Amino acid sequence: MSRSGADLALLLLGGFRTLVDAAIVELAERGHEDVRPVHDFALRAIAAGADSASELGRRLSITKQSAAKTIVVLQERGYVTREPDPRDGRRKRLQVTALGFEVLRQGEAIFDELREQWAKQIGAAELETIEKHLTALVGAQPVRFDTPGWIARDVGDPV
Repeated sequence: MSRSGADLALLLLGGFRTLVDAAIVELAERGHEDVRPVHDFALRAIAAGADSASELGRRLSITKQSAAKTIVVLQERGYVTREPDPRDGRRKRLQVTALGFEVLRQGEAIFDELREQWAKQIGAAELETIEKHLTALVGAQPVRFDTPGWIARDVGDPV
């Protein structure tokens, strides 16, 4: 029986959701019960140079206010700090802390473990074939930092 295109999209989204939900549960078991998927996107964007709420908002395709709220949460949890800008003393730059990088590393390790579980479930060769086909269809960099904003975007919003 052939599936519809919508079914394919939902299966792909379901796979993403299944992996992310399992990773969040595992991070919580490892002492990081306060991490959410958007925090990973934000930490990666900050590590890549988004050093202000405005820049983080642009990179995540969310409002500056939403970015500022995310930054406050990340600061409260010790994942980012605001440091004085060496070029402009009036400005504070966002920096990922050692704890923030540790959470990112643990998350990556957990995803590797989840991938291994899937390989055991369906076979390593089959999983590699799926990954090869998905790479051919969506490219080597399938997810961008702006995915949180894209998911929440209204249909009429500009891209």
